[in-house]
Amino acid sequence: MGVALFAVLVATNDPAAILASIVQLSWRLAIVLCFPVALVMVFDTLGWQFAFLRDAVAFRTLLEVRLAGEAFNLVTPTAALGGEAVKAWLLRGRVPLDASVPSVIVAKTTITIAQGLFLVLGIALAWTSTLPGSPLLYGMLWLLAIETVALAGFVIAQTRGMLAWGGRLLAQLGLDPGHADALGRIDDVVARFYRTAPWRLALSLTFHLAAWLLGSIEAWLVLRFLGSPVSLTTATVIEAFGTAVRFATFLIPASLGALEGGYVVTFAALGLGSTTAVSFSLVRRVREAVWVGLGLLVFSLARARGGSVEDSPSVRRI
Repeated sequence: MGVALFAVLVATNDPAAILASIVQLSWRLAIVLCFPVALVMVFDTLGWQFAFLRDAVAFRTLLEVRLAGEAFNLVTPTAALGGEAVKAWLLRGRVPLDASVPSVIVAKTTITIAQGLFLVLGIALAWTSTLPGSPLLYGMLWLLAIETVALAGFVIAQTRGMLAWGGRLLAQLGLDPGHADALGRIDDVVARFYRTAPWRLALSLTFHLAAWLLGSIEAWLVLRFLGSPVSLTTATVIEAFGTAVRFATFLIPASLGALEGGYVVTFAALGLGSTTAVSFSLVRRVREAVWVGLGLLVFSLARARGGSVEDSPSVRRI
């Protein structure tokens, strides 16, 4: 359905003009493929590194593992969670599960909180400058409210033994998950992180927020390269609203089709035109496909080495 919607949006928005605008990028596409997405990956990896109770894995290893995990999040229908399991699996043998799994849970929480804060920024900018009183703006406010409630429930569940409770529920249903002790230890580590590591929590949140903000720079660059320059404020609104659409459509791999539809609505409200919206989305899909390919390559190399990402000598000593 996502592919069908994507195809309809391209077909109904002057495909020739879309192709011409993308061809216009020329060598500038190489810039989009590298910047600022490389910095985004670095900052998000730092956000994950500080989601551990203590530094236990080399940054380079975490960067490679995150690259592979995010590729699976994008291409599999696993509600953006399949890649998290891949991350923990690739770290096995480097750190115990009761260290890697809690870090994945905490990092998923902080990156989602950071996305919510970024959406708040986008709504504030839209309210004061570009879209005061717009129905789209009110829709984003509703999405923010839903996200806030869902995230609050997720955090509370983490501090109340979410995994152990789920294990007991499965056991009562006759589906014994096994490893009940391990689930309890993971819950304990997550709760202990929130109680005892406020500075690491704050740093994780800060680095993830910086990564979301860098997305605004990418949006600004892409639109400038497409011949539709906008202010950084408008680019931030576009990027923030796009993250909200991704949150609402997390069940769809890469939010394919749904994200394009969201861009069309946002660009129309901003007076930029639907053809520009589809061109913008296609350029970012090309960039996304390249980085997914890199992530799957990292995963394949890890499997060839026996299923885990190689660490540097310093990490092996740890």
